[in-house]
Amino acid sequence: MSFATSIGSVRALVLSLVLLSAGPVLAQKTTPKAKNTKVKTKTSAATSNPASNTSKPTAMPGVSAPQVVLASPVPAPAAAPAGSAAGWVADLGAAQAQAKATNRPILAVFSGSDWCKPCIMYEREVFSQPEFAAYAKDKLVLAHFDFPRQKKNQPTAAQLKLNEAAAAQLNREGDFPLAVLVAPNGKVLAKTGYITGGPAAFAAYLKTVVPTL
Repeated sequence: MSFATSIGSVRALVLSLVLLSAGPVLAQKTTPKAKNTKVKTKTSAATSNPASNTSKPTAMPGVSAPQVVLASPVPAPAAAPAGSAAGWVADLGAAQAQAKATNRPILAVFSGSDWCKPCIMYEREVFSQPEFAAYAKDKLVLAHFDFPRQKKNQPTAAQLKLNEAAAAQLNREGDFPLAVLVAPNGKVLAKTGYITGGPAAFAAYLKTVVPTL
């Protein structure tokens, strides 16, 4: 074997060894790239699916259905005090004429006899009581204006017109119940709602407005 041939063989051997040693290194460098590719693929998939990043909505607490509050039963309407037998009139013009003739103040009562519970209590406890009738007989001109809601209790068209005319003068606010004390000259002296205590308490209130009553 010549010297040149020996050197060529050595070079070939060295080159083979170098290639064999470099193979694992190249393999190690390419492995992370493959892993990075997989990671990028997973990230891309997560980004393309927004639902995977969206947290599930928190369940709202249950809301109860609206409750229906039943109104307390209204007692049966008391007999209205209006009527000539009880000394009540249902015409404000007639009451004003009588007040001027007798020089007595008018007590005008506005009521809802079939729907307004305080109105019904007022009628029963005060205005329909014999004690009140005896007290008012020589002191007051009594006028009563009822505004029922039930169809069966509706006043006549003529009476409804009188009631509305009285309300236009003395009860524009539409308060129920309402008792209005009016001087003979037409001046409104006082207005009040329901007063507890029966005829005596109501008479005591009137005396605070007009001491001579």
